Amino acid sequence: MSRYILALDQGTTSSRAIIFDEKVNKISVSQQEFTQYFPKPGWVEHDPEELFNCQLAVLKEVVEKSCIDTKDIAAIGITNQRETVVLWDKNTGKPVYNAIVWQCRRTAEIAELLICGGYSDMIKEKTGLLPDAYFSGTKVKWILDNVPGVREKAEKGEILAGTIDTWLIWKLSGGKAHVTDYTNACRTMLFNIKTLEWDKELLDLLGVPQCILPEVKDSSCIYTTTDKSVCGFEVPIASAIGDQQAALFGQGCFNKGEAKSTYGTGCFLLMNTGEEIIYSKNKLITTIALGLNGKIEYALEGSVFIGGAVIKWLRDELKIIDSAHECDTLAGSVPDSNDVIMVPAFTGLGAPYWDPYARGTIVGLTRGANRAHICRAALDSIAYQVKDELDCMKQDAGIDIPILKVDGGASVSNPLLQFQADILGIPVCRPKNVETTATGAAFLAGLAVGVWSSKKDILDVWKKEKEFDPQMSDKQRDKLYSKWKKALDRAKSWQEEWEED
Repeated sequence: MSRYILALDQGTTSSRAIIFDEKVNKISVSQQEFTQYFPKPGWVEHDPEELFNCQLAVLKEVVEKSCIDTKDIAAIGITNQRETVVLWDKNTGKPVYNAIVWQCRRTAEIAELLICGGYSDMIKEKTGLLPDAYFSGTKVKWILDNVPGVREKAEKGEILAGTIDTWLIWKLSGGKAHVTDYTNACRTMLFNIKTLEWDKELLDLLGVPQCILPEVKDSSCIYTTTDKSVCGFEVPIASAIGDQQAALFGQGCFNKGEAKSTYGTGCFLLMNTGEEIIYSKNKLITTIALGLNGKIEYALEGSVFIGGAVIKWLRDELKIIDSAHECDTLAGSVPDSNDVIMVPAFTGLGAPYWDPYARGTIVGLTRGANRAHICRAALDSIAYQVKDELDCMKQDAGIDIPILKVDGGASVSNPLLQFQADILGIPVCRPKNVETTATGAAFLAGLAVGVWSSKKDILDVWKKEKEFDPQMSDKQRDKLYSKWKKALDRAKSWQEEWEED
């Protein structure tokens, strides 16, 4: 009898569900976008109920499309947008406020106060993170401080909090389990990556009661089962992992020094550092890569806030393209960007700059610039940001990265990946299955229930689709990168201080 894994990939703009067989062939796929809310400049929210209903709808649809018996589904694996946080009433199950999304910059002032208070080194030592609005802890504090009555309820143990994996597991199980995994917990700025516990000093610093936080477990284990009244069937939920760590695992980057870049809404570069915690001197993040069989692996990470989302911006806001494919076609129709450089700092700059006050800009426009050049500049901007991070990563780890594995929605773009190889000066490798985020979650769920027995089994099914070799001279690479740095200077600190309406 065939055994299948159902992977839920809960992203920033859409929810996906994919059923894989034991050879990691996709049996069926379903995807649905949900609403993005922007109440004020720099604020980003999701409706938690809509988000869950969207994920549940694609779960049911993918099972129906697959025509397989639900008894043959061995487990569900979950991967999710990470720092986005939800608080809900323990008794009613209703969210007390919209989910505050990882992109949201409303808590920049809280992060600034932590920096000014001299807490940066302590936070970095305990969590591997830098004080920034990006991380969940500041968002939890904001909800507790700004939604009437919530702090009082939280202190009485009547509120539950969690990242999106926690919210989904709680809802799918009918409220049976309030859990998360190490990779999500470590993104909250409340979790100690050495002691592997919620840190009392950090909780007190941000005023977060520990009783509202979930139990933290390995990324691969049986957390609970789905509730039949919710999903229509019962099956073990056997993995939960942050999306970028899921992609690292799905790419088979199991050894120290192996790296991947995921081109999703944001763009995230991770390098496996094994069981060693390496603290960055270049403002990269030290993060937990995996909790498996009671062992913790770590990684260095660079986080770009706007990666593939820049293509969606061209489509939805600028309206110069109708699809991502058209962006690719236009970008490929010109040899270069005609000296146009775009810095997509729509929600500030992530690693290695961490400038919440930067804003997007397009420079180098001349009368000869057209929409093809702007599309080319948009794709190039993703590759430039990855180079910023990779250069820092190599310095921090003292390891040369001979090849970069890539995945995510925008990795289907040949013009992007060729420029990525050119600007990095190393080969870029795209797998046959670019759904490595969902695949990573599926692998971990499968390991927990015995569909696969080891990492070797996983490497046996990983396949390369195409490799892009650098074709650019060192001189041209240096010239282009120098212009990118000049453009960055124009975008930095555009908003001198946070402005409330």
